[in-house]
Amino acid sequence: MIFRIFSSALIAGALAGILAGLVQYVFVQPVLLHAELYESGELVHFGQNSGVSAHQPIPLFSFSRDVLSLLFSSLLFAGYALLLLPLMIFAEDRYGLEITTRFGLLWGMAGFIVLNLAPGFSMAPEVPGVAAAEVSERQVWWAVTVAFTALAVWLIAFHRKPYFVGLAAVLIAAPHLYGAPEPDVFLGSVPPEIAAKFAARALGASMVGWIILGTLTAYFWETTQERF
Repeated sequence: MIFRIFSSALIAGALAGILAGLVQYVFVQPVLLHAELYESGELVHFGQNSGVSAHQPIPLFSFSRDVLSLLFSSLLFAGYALLLLPLMIFAEDRYGLEITTRFGLLWGMAGFIVLNLAPGFSMAPEVPGVAAAEVSERQVWWAVTVAFTALAVWLIAFHRKPYFVGLAAVLIAAPHLYGAPEPDVFLGSVPPEIAAKFAARALGASMVGWIILGTLTAYFWETTQERF
């Protein structure tokens, strides 16, 4: 059983991480590298009279950077899979929900909501060179938001009585009503258009990665069931 869990999760996570890394390479990394040109001072943005073209040559490939990014993405998603699969097995044993690729997709969406969308609602992904609050404060707020949202999603999914749904709504809203940590002064060298594009693409790429992860995790769990 333990070997089956580890083998299914690690294979699914590694594959999902590679695919998610490729999505990031195509859609997110060019925006990030563009922002770094402003962070370094190579480009300067001060209003509409800056004269800087919005289309800049971006290096397409760096072996060390891009290969290491894919490796890190594989390790990260393997870790996610090792957390996700036991939860899927627990839900199957406790609530009778069979682990299928369809439900795996839904589990992946739940993971995206908990770890990316909910925190990103008040603390969006940021490009380099923008003002931000202290890292420790942001980490605490992120952890609380993830914990509250995870509990809320579980209540909505498996305890559908009205008072549980109401409690879930309070848990989801509470961190955002309290407010995410913000810097004392808003400043930054990166154009807001690039920052907005980066936030949107980072969240979109994360959603794709989580959907792939949930689907592959369920698929490999089903596949190994026939062998063990």
